[in-house]
Amino acid sequence: MSDFLFREMFPLGEDATPYRKLTGDHVSSACFEGQRMVKVDPAALTLLAAQALADCQHLLRPGHLAQLRAILDDPEASDNDKFVAFDLLKNANIAAGRVLPMCQDTGTSIVLGKKGERVWTGGGDAAALAAGIRKTFMETNLRYSQVAPLSMYEEVNTGDNLPAQIDLFADEGDEYRFLFIAKGGGSANKTFLFQQTKAVLNPKSLIKFVDEKIRTLGTAACPPYHLAIVIGGTSAELTLKTVKLASCRYLDTLPTSGNKFGQAFRDRDFEAEVLRLTRETGIGAQFGGKYFCHDVRVIRLPRHGASLPIGIGVSCSADRQILGKITAEGVFLEELETNPAKYLPEIDEAKLGGPVVRLDLTRPMAEIRRTLSQFPIKTRLSLTGPLIVARDIAHAKLQERLERGETLPQYVRDHPIYYAGPAKTPKGLASGSFGPTTAGRMDSYVDRFMAAGGSLVTLAKGNRSAEVREACRKHGGFYLGSIGGPAARLAQDCIKKVEVLEYPELGMEAIWRIEVENFPAFIVVDDKGNDFFAKLA
Repeated sequence: MSDFLFREMFPLGEDATPYRKLTGDHVSSACFEGQRMVKVDPAALTLLAAQALADCQHLLRPGHLAQLRAILDDPEASDNDKFVAFDLLKNANIAAGRVLPMCQDTGTSIVLGKKGERVWTGGGDAAALAAGIRKTFMETNLRYSQVAPLSMYEEVNTGDNLPAQIDLFADEGDEYRFLFIAKGGGSANKTFLFQQTKAVLNPKSLIKFVDEKIRTLGTAACPPYHLAIVIGGTSAELTLKTVKLASCRYLDTLPTSGNKFGQAFRDRDFEAEVLRLTRETGIGAQFGGKYFCHDVRVIRLPRHGASLPIGIGVSCSADRQILGKITAEGVFLEELETNPAKYLPEIDEAKLGGPVVRLDLTRPMAEIRRTLSQFPIKTRLSLTGPLIVARDIAHAKLQERLERGETLPQYVRDHPIYYAGPAKTPKGLASGSFGPTTAGRMDSYVDRFMAAGGSLVTLAKGNRSAEVREACRKHGGFYLGSIGGPAARLAQDCIKKVEVLEYPELGMEAIWRIEVENFPAFIVVDDKGNDFFAKLA
């Protein structure tokens, strides 16, 4: 064994992250067998986790904000690209006030920790980190999205957004380093594993495969995306873990070429090729254009000769991750942008997104549908009036009524249905962050509800199935797409009143009635069966 030299699979470069110091408390040094040991009190872990989750729910990295600004400055960007980018920048400015989180889906909390062998904590690290996460969720205007199974089919909301996913690893040195992620369901659901073979590993086949798969991502996870693709992996789980880390730019300092020892590397040429491909799809930043993705990371991993896992995933417009570390000098957290206003240009909003059709939602449903029927898909709308809010569990309960031979409630017949679930409402505001959820999860209900006279106009984010397209054609219905991402702006500027109609015990999954004003949307599927996304598939 004397000639053995261990090689890291992920040889990362130097960390150039800008950090801010939270405190010098809770950390001390000691000497053991001639080496410095860093002693960390559990309070340091709790403080770091609490602040990390608070910061990343409200602030973004400067690089992400600069990419949004670049869309506005790009003459090749579509009007819709620019409209979405401008709305997301306005949302970032509102969220930076630390009252409304940038997205209503405040996510699953994920912690990756690498603990140096000369760091002493006394144990209980996961519990101390979870305590910090819980503190932030309980004390701020975030949403509880985690549900616990009581049996195979019965679930209950945990009421504090725990459990978190906490993965801790042993490392070298005397520092404790962390990556904190708040991962929303929409972007998490756009993580895919494909078990392929060596036959894909040639330039023509691989780009064809990637093209087919990224088109299936759709817009439900709120583009523009940070797209991550991983080719290879010693196991399926390593492939998917690498996808998540790459989407967070955690692996950006990997080398750019491989070696015979199996080191992971970034393929910058393939990244550029895939980015060009994404810009030619026409999907754009949700409603057509160039900016489906901000950027692309492609990581090549070693593999078993009989296996070729390929992973694809994204980080969405709520690009929520933040680095932290504990050293002998104290507790440190990545410095995110606290002044996003400097990325927001002076701009005439009337010139963004094309002509606007103003839709009065106080009118009878038949009249609303007649108005919508006059305009083609991709038409930009401004909605004012009442909406009914219902998502997964509420739809299941409404379907149970139909199965019992009952009719749908009148409010489902009279008003458009907005698929959403709010975060907590801050004092003095009508609403907490309240953006759209993924439409596709409700696809199976649409035809039956429309046949029963309800859900004739629905509003959410992302593309929908052929089943919904056919239901709209058959029943004279419409699907309107809202911008995914700017939940804080919608709460502050567009939602004027929120009240529970039914099932208050479901929390954010209750059925709500809200009043909106100048709520932005686009016609995505019309009553003739036209579907904006169908031609892009």
